[in-house]
Amino acid sequence: MAVNVAVVGATGVVGEEFLRILEERDFPIKELRLLASKRSAGRKVPFRGEEYTVQELTKHSFHGIKIALFSAGASISKEYVPYAIESGAVCVDNSSAFRMDDDVPLVVPEVNPQEIVRHRGVIANPNCSTIQMVVVLKPIHDIARIKRVIVSTYQAVSGAGLKAIDELQKETASILAGKSDFQRTLFPYQIAFNVLPQIPQSKAFLPNGYTSEEMKMVSETKKIMGDPRIGVTATTVRVPVIRGHSESVNIETEKKVDVQEVRNLLSRAPGVALMDDPVNQLYPLPVYAAGRDDVFVGRIREDESIEYGINLWIVSDNIRKGAALNAIQIAERLL
Repeated sequence: MAVNVAVVGATGVVGEEFLRILEERDFPIKELRLLASKRSAGRKVPFRGEEYTVQELTKHSFHGIKIALFSAGASISKEYVPYAIESGAVCVDNSSAFRMDDDVPLVVPEVNPQEIVRHRGVIANPNCSTIQMVVVLKPIHDIARIKRVIVSTYQAVSGAGLKAIDELQKETASILAGKSDFQRTLFPYQIAFNVLPQIPQSKAFLPNGYTSEEMKMVSETKKIMGDPRIGVTATTVRVPVIRGHSESVNIETEKKVDVQEVRNLLSRAPGVALMDDPVNQLYPLPVYAAGRDDVFVGRIREDESIEYGINLWIVSDNIRKGAALNAIQIAERLL
């Protein structure tokens, strides 16, 4: 059954990916409505061989819409999701606006699809770094219960939007040209040929010394996995990669699970692609994951410092599975 679909933030990096994936997966669309800020209204966007005109987002934009895909930031979602629900739409929101609300499902379809049915008009899409991690952890948790997670991320600049991609490219070109007068506008320090242990770059550290991105991974993992007892600690780092987040993940389980058992589990886990052949230097890379749907995992090995520990290297396209694809998979299940 074809339905009317709205894409909010249609001209952003995730909005553009929404359209690519909707077309690739032949999502059943009766009417497509592209919504963005007044500044972007009037732009022409191709979709399925036709050109669509971007409309300005207003409180009246959702009449007749069945599914609204939001990716325009938390403040926009908080303001306009209620109008969409009032108009009869179900919203899949990619921002942090509703993720930790008790009555809002926070969903990764490979992990907790059963949560979708309890929605009250809005379903939250988790943080990109959380999504790729829990897709890999859930099969292990089901057989051995994970007690603790230590994660360090290596996050691409596309996670901060189109302006961040532009700044990395221009700063890189400036440095390679031998210039030292590049004026950055987004990152607090040089991102080209550097790493920044602060995400998001525009917000201060929290009183506990963590960033909001790190605390999102802590709280969202517990909610999605349905186990508040899991101990999670995170360090999130921005790296000069355009697309594809990488994560070094160390887990401690309640009972023994060996490396081969983990490989077997993950080789048949939905949404996971095993790339783990260290002898032949086969392991996940951001350049390989970019544009692909799966979450890639490799470098699987026992943590020899504890009794029941496993190390994993997890890589995924942060714009695709980390945002747009996950939201569309939710929408497919809604239908």
